[in-house]
Amino acid sequence: MKTLSKNIEELTPLQRAFLVIEELQSKIDALEKLPKEPIAIIGIGCRYPGGASTPETFWNLLQQGVDAITEIPKDRWNIDDYYDPDPETPGKIYTRYGGFIGQLQEFDSSFFGISAKEANYLDPQQRLLLEVVWESLENAAVNPQKLAKTQTGVFLGIGGSDYTQIASCDLEKINAYFASGNTQSTASGRVSYILGTTGPNLAVDTACSSSLVSFHLACSSLRNQESDLALAGGVNRIIAPLIHINHSRSRMLSADGRCKTFDASADGFVRSEGCGIVVLKRLSDAVADGDNILAIVRGTAINQDGHTSGLTVPNGLSQQAVIRKALKNGGVEPAHVSYVEAHGTGTSLGDPIEVGALAAVFGETHSQEQPLIIGSLKTNIGHTEAAAGIAGLIKVVLQMQHKQIAPHLHFNLPSPYINWSEFPAHVPTQVIPWQVGEKSRVAGVSSFGFSGTNAHVVLEEAPAEEKTEEILELPVQLLTLSAKTDSALTELVARYIRHLETHKEQTLADICYTAQTGRAHFHHCLAVVGTNKEELAAKLQQYQAGKETAFLYSQANSPSSSTPKIAFLFTGQGSQYINMGRKLYDQAPVFRESIDRCSEILNSQLENPLLEILYPQTNVDSKPSLLDQTVYTQPALFAIEYALAKLWQSWGIKPDVVMGHSLGEYVAATVAGIWSLEAALKLVTARAKLIQKLPKGGEMVSVMASIDKVIATVNPHKEKVGIAAINGPASVVISGSSLEVNQIVYKLESQGIKTKKLIVSHAFHSPLMEPILGDIETLVNQVKINQPQIPIISNLTGTIADNRITSAKYWVDHTRQPVKFASAIENLHKSGYEICLEIGPKPILLGMARQCLPESRGVWLPSLRPGVDEWQSMLSSVGQLYVQEIKIDWLQLGNKLRKKKVVLPNYPFQRQRYWISNTAKKDKGLNQEAKLHPLVHKKLQSPLCPQIFFESCFSTSLLPFLLDHRIYQEVVVPGACHISTLLTTASFLFSNQQCKLEDIFFPQALALNEKAERTLQVVLTPEKMGYSLEVISFEPSLNDQIDSNFAGSERNDNWSIHAQGKILPSTEISPSTSLEKFQTCCTQPIDNKQIYEALAQRKIELGNTFRWFKQIWKGEGEILGLLQVPEVLQDVQEYQLHPTLIDSIFQLLGGAIDDLIDRL
Repeated sequence: MKTLSKNIEELTPLQRAFLVIEELQSKIDALEKLPKEPIAIIGIGCRYPGGASTPETFWNLLQQGVDAITEIPKDRWNIDDYYDPDPETPGKIYTRYGGFIGQLQEFDSSFFGISAKEANYLDPQQRLLLEVVWESLENAAVNPQKLAKTQTGVFLGIGGSDYTQIASCDLEKINAYFASGNTQSTASGRVSYILGTTGPNLAVDTACSSSLVSFHLACSSLRNQESDLALAGGVNRIIAPLIHINHSRSRMLSADGRCKTFDASADGFVRSEGCGIVVLKRLSDAVADGDNILAIVRGTAINQDGHTSGLTVPNGLSQQAVIRKALKNGGVEPAHVSYVEAHGTGTSLGDPIEVGALAAVFGETHSQEQPLIIGSLKTNIGHTEAAAGIAGLIKVVLQMQHKQIAPHLHFNLPSPYINWSEFPAHVPTQVIPWQVGEKSRVAGVSSFGFSGTNAHVVLEEAPAEEKTEEILELPVQLLTLSAKTDSALTELVARYIRHLETHKEQTLADICYTAQTGRAHFHHCLAVVGTNKEELAAKLQQYQAGKETAFLYSQANSPSSSTPKIAFLFTGQGSQYINMGRKLYDQAPVFRESIDRCSEILNSQLENPLLEILYPQTNVDSKPSLLDQTVYTQPALFAIEYALAKLWQSWGIKPDVVMGHSLGEYVAATVAGIWSLEAALKLVTARAKLIQKLPKGGEMVSVMASIDKVIATVNPHKEKVGIAAINGPASVVISGSSLEVNQIVYKLESQGIKTKKLIVSHAFHSPLMEPILGDIETLVNQVKINQPQIPIISNLTGTIADNRITSAKYWVDHTRQPVKFASAIENLHKSGYEICLEIGPKPILLGMARQCLPESRGVWLPSLRPGVDEWQSMLSSVGQLYVQEIKIDWLQLGNKLRKKKVVLPNYPFQRQRYWISNTAKKDKGLNQEAKLHPLVHKKLQSPLCPQIFFESCFSTSLLPFLLDHRIYQEVVVPGACHISTLLTTASFLFSNQQCKLEDIFFPQALALNEKAERTLQVVLTPEKMGYSLEVISFEPSLNDQIDSNFAGSERNDNWSIHAQGKILPSTEISPSTSLEKFQTCCTQPIDNKQIYEALAQRKIELGNTFRWFKQIWKGEGEILGLLQVPEVLQDVQEYQLHPTLIDSIFQLLGGAIDDLIDRL
């Protein structure tokens, strides 16, 4: 910097002025480029009619020309109550059709941290937005958890408020969540709240153009540097008939429910649901971050119609203006545009005006030989209103990716109101290749709001991928998966199995890299190591089957649990071998740099270069290895362990404490910051040379006996023999003169004590080391010693080192005194260090450490294992750290390796039903009636009939837990559900009075069609002491119409009896039971999976909601179970006893009965 200032001072005033002008000009250029900087689309999330839940399935729908319009489903409203073909009929709708997305009432509230009470009042549009936003980020390989406190902008188009109509029908039930769940501002605000983003946030309502206006604002925010990442899109849900009725009065809707855009039969549009979100970045940032660029935004523009002949009448001149403005904004000539996705609603007024505007802009630059291709997505999925513009944009992006143009439907006879002869346009009615010659594909997208706000976007296809130089790719890969619940993880595994089997174009390296860096990481974790996709798929299938699988690790962690503490254990001498760490040296840059740095430092201290010692070029069998000589062994081991430690740390694995065994403590001290790398290598090398010069003849022997026994045996020879290491309760190493050591060994073996001679060059930690202790003290005094920055456990004490570790005397004693390894491990365990990672070429310490603890506790991980691929060993340990929820720096793990972001399966949301119960009547256009209870909807009684009826509607959508109870693959209502229904009925009959169920039996099972509803009644006949009861169901035939029928005594054949018995008042007191007594009697643990497997053998399949057992014990004719509410059950509090709880008790009783039968 000083040199630069000096050089500037030497310039003439004129030269300095030129420098300033140049600098200012570059700043001006940068500012001028900002408003036109290209924006990259890097991710897409979508849900559209026709089952289009991903970009891939959406493209399939478009390419195949699918018409996704259906009749209005009954979970919205009963169209029969509203349909009238006469448009003049008040309060009626003259079309029966629309475009709809399923799972209206279902939502994974716990995934987003939303309580059940709040979720009930959350607009389905907000629910859908949260899911699709998450999926768009996954599609972009952006980890949503990394967005907190970032300048991420959220720009969402939203207009409808149907759910408010339902929620406000029963004012007494409105709670504190009504406003936040149903205002449009919170729809976008909630996205930022969930993700923790702090950039701009706007909810936009310009009617049909809302989502494309939002997209324009998002691009502007990125260009203005307000946002660094942006989410843009829109959502629309149709829940109530109000807008349908309004549009029927306005004659806006197509009677046959089809948008016949540009066709002579065009008579209006069909309303549809949808949600689309795109992820945006400045192109320069996307390229720098290695994002998968789907398309480029060249220009955007918005404007207004102003005054026209009517508020909702389009203005052709304004449409022309907004298109020209977008082209100018992107620096694109009209001739370069080859396709336009039109607003194209299919109205006889709007279509001609729009085509006229297109003709005015593009007519002169196109010809019959090279026409402008135009189309409208609305012919496939209908008009998604606030989400329409983004749907068209996504369609164009997909067409660019596939280099094809999808067919435009319902175009049979060109509209006579459009001047086709003067406008060279082509409407494709089948899939055509998108041919542009040498030019890039450029398209426009239009969206016009009926309030007059117009938007246009100009897109260009993504640039072709540049071929990069050959980059390393590991022979072994680590795939990581995680979810918030066990059931979600199971489903995610199934999705990845299918993905691995079907996406041959993706490399395993790219799949694993994207899963590591582009997904959020949750508490239910799985990691699997493999060499190819087939191997990983097979291992995941074994996991699905509940089988133990090598190199696959999984764990369910508690959200409240703290991150485990990690100890680095550095191996001592004896673990070395030729070519240790060779693959890491070749393929891990941090490891290589660390080894090279050690080699450079050691060049002046060793006669032979470090790399020749570690990785000799000559045949190692042809001559003795230098690595076996202490003078080379110790520096080489130090370098390997130091490089391993640096590699682990670069991956984000930081030790909370370090310890080493003998030589390993020198590496531990270096990592702890006690001395510099240069100082450490100087000490290790000089110390090794001193030891090498000592006379040979010493021996070291491992003794399988207690320390007291060994000391007693060694004491008579303590002048020549010492205790070198205490490695375990019955593992002690003695060291010293060969003659004396052999005498001690003979005596111990004669007592039946096992011993093992160690292959060493010298008798370390013995009296034979004493001649060099003075020299070691001198050496240590020559280096600077610092206080440790990381706690280090001392070899000498087995406890956290105190200030003595910074003295020369400590390191003198370290050479002579025994290594108290066993004490160190015990203290590690007592201090709560749960993970021990051995930093060395061979996991010698892990085996010894396990023997030091009374039980198999802790997680013991190696770095390298001889004979095992080094990457397999390292990544296996990374995988085990991952499932322990240790945060990994995945970007560093993949540093310098081949990597590309690819599209992977989305998170499998575990949805439950959340809906407002209110007193709205069906004839008010809402889809809910007042319900007494989820199992008992209403009470029916007549003065002409002595019986009392409680009626409800059973279906898998209203009671989703029923899907988890199948017999021979059919959904069957369990008897436990009838019991729960009867308990609920009893509570309405007897209020607070105690009652009991008696003589209950089940004549006939109730099987449910998954797509149908079943009317269920509890029929109560008064008797002297209570009521007799029947649980019956009605299955309507094709000719039957039923609405709250009284079954009475004259039932037709469609009524079936499923339960009979009595409900009686009761004064009985339940006998007291002692849990302690049961725990004493039931001591034999049972794997709860055994019960579920036994039921499965009988073709009874139980899903997660029916699996309450955490633990089971049995005794003589008795059984005891510990139950836990399954995570997927959100509404347990609404029941006296939830059906799945009662069924679980029946499962337990079944287990006890089976056990008794087995013993008879």
